[in-house]
Amino acid sequence: MCGIIGIVGRGPVEGRLIESLKRLEYRGYDSAGIAGVVDGRLERRRAKGKIKALEEVLAAEPLNAQIGIGHTRWATHGAPSERNAHPHKAGRVTLVHNGIIENYAELREALQAKGRTFESETDTEVIAHLLDAELASRPPLDALKATLDQLTGAYALAVLIEGQDALLMGARRGSPLVVGYGDGEMFIGSDALAVGPFTNRITYLEEGDYVVVDHDGARIFDETGEAVERSIRQVAASAALVEKGNYRHFMEKEIHDQPEGCQHTISAYVDPIEARTTVSGDIDWVAMERIQIVACGTSYIAGLMGKYLIEQLADLPVDVEIASEFRYRQPALRKDALAIAMSQSGETADTLAALRFCQGKGMTTAAVVNATESTMAREVDVVWPIHCGPEIGVASTKAFTAQVSVLTAVAIAAARARGRIDEAEEQRLVRVLLEAPRLIAESIKLEDAVRSIAQEVAKARDVLYLGRGPMYPLALEGALKLKEISYIHAEGYAAGELKHGPIALVDEQTPIVILAPFDSYFEKSASNMQEVMARGGQVIFITDPEGERYAPAGARVVVTAPRCDPLIAPLVLSAPVQLLAYHVAVQKGADVDQPRNLAKSVTVE
Repeated sequence: MCGIIGIVGRGPVEGRLIESLKRLEYRGYDSAGIAGVVDGRLERRRAKGKIKALEEVLAAEPLNAQIGIGHTRWATHGAPSERNAHPHKAGRVTLVHNGIIENYAELREALQAKGRTFESETDTEVIAHLLDAELASRPPLDALKATLDQLTGAYALAVLIEGQDALLMGARRGSPLVVGYGDGEMFIGSDALAVGPFTNRITYLEEGDYVVVDHDGARIFDETGEAVERSIRQVAASAALVEKGNYRHFMEKEIHDQPEGCQHTISAYVDPIEARTTVSGDIDWVAMERIQIVACGTSYIAGLMGKYLIEQLADLPVDVEIASEFRYRQPALRKDALAIAMSQSGETADTLAALRFCQGKGMTTAAVVNATESTMAREVDVVWPIHCGPEIGVASTKAFTAQVSVLTAVAIAAARARGRIDEAEEQRLVRVLLEAPRLIAESIKLEDAVRSIAQEVAKARDVLYLGRGPMYPLALEGALKLKEISYIHAEGYAAGELKHGPIALVDEQTPIVILAPFDSYFEKSASNMQEVMARGGQVIFITDPEGERYAPAGARVVVTAPRCDPLIAPLVLSAPVQLLAYHVAVQKGADVDQPRNLAKSVTVE
């Protein structure tokens, strides 16, 4: 969600703070700010809106500090404004914070009763006041520990203390934080990308850790206050990973990255020479009674795809639930089930909480994640990385197809282990899966046709997406993408549900996107298309050559994707669905990579 950077430098840090914040823009934000210690005195600069606005403030009032912190904020408590922007200050303390402090109201009331006054509406300012109060009787590190003990909720913190010209403190619980090691310099960041421009030597703080850094290094303590050693790792977070290249937006680039991305993903889970799966993890698929998938947003929809694949191939029951609902309804769970958490970032708060709920029930756990050093990846029994590289656009594209690719390989592996398919069928399915990158590339070539459709869809107020079988989750994903980045109301439905309500919405002004490759569902999907057209609906029919041949006459537009095996149809048809949302958003002049009110990684509930 929000981005954090902190630097203990040997020279001016203003420029580097801004450079790091720009690399964190992908996380979503509505204000930005930096602060530093200048001649023993804390100074800060803040601005509502994009980092460009903060740069204008700094042009008028430079921050000549050699130690500093920076933050991009996505509003939770308090509207986007300069006074609610981070860093927040109280007395000797200035800090930045990711997360939500759940007991902030009672803490604020107690502090106000003691005469403390607040200038913002945020929960973060409460932390600054608490820490400043503790500094009256304790040294900085002890004061930080005493403050953390009073907080309920999630936080990642970077803290400066007035008068401490080379001391930077940090802490994490429920939100990620890393420590970077430089040459006589030290860094704190919300992820490896934040400190990537300055170092590739990184320590990932564990849950409950807090840290103090200076020019000499870092001292790390666990939540009990005991000094601990955390390993230093070398990671790749180069500048090239966050460049758009020749593309107008990161989302466009990431859609076009999918053939290569899926190739990386699939190659990690199959042996192309032997044509067999190589899914890692000591999982007894034969004894397995059930799979429970928990996820949010696009990852949830990828999980629905996995349900179709695993149940069909492996004859293994799969439940898929939205993580934010899952643990609150007290689900009936058994130890002989596998819990799979799906999250691009590996830090999604609701999914992480659901995962821990499953662990508490004694279940074996796995994670399908992009960030292999994330909290989720570190806590599960088995990690299935999606290997698609950093995804900068808030609306997920290549991470979605990578997640579906992983679950496809898992479905094949489970089916073979359970004896539902023989070696010959496993080899056939693996060869089909290996075709996906090429066919996705062919599907992306439909961009010009999709762009012309987008000009008309952009005029709509409502759009319906319909699909059957695995195309139903893709209909949900298409509608989600359109809503996310174009702000047009869209809904995805199982096509068989059309007569049970949604058909009432069909009129001449409502585009109906029907996803119907030529498979066992095609005849039924064609009937739904007839029903829509009979009521004046404007049909956009996304199919393949055989589907185009047998499609009922009358569709406004037919988009013909490459012919493919039903196993990989969700992957191949994803590209035109994503491109439609992208070009509609471009037509409407929307901020494609950073849509309003959204953040890339949702690290609070």
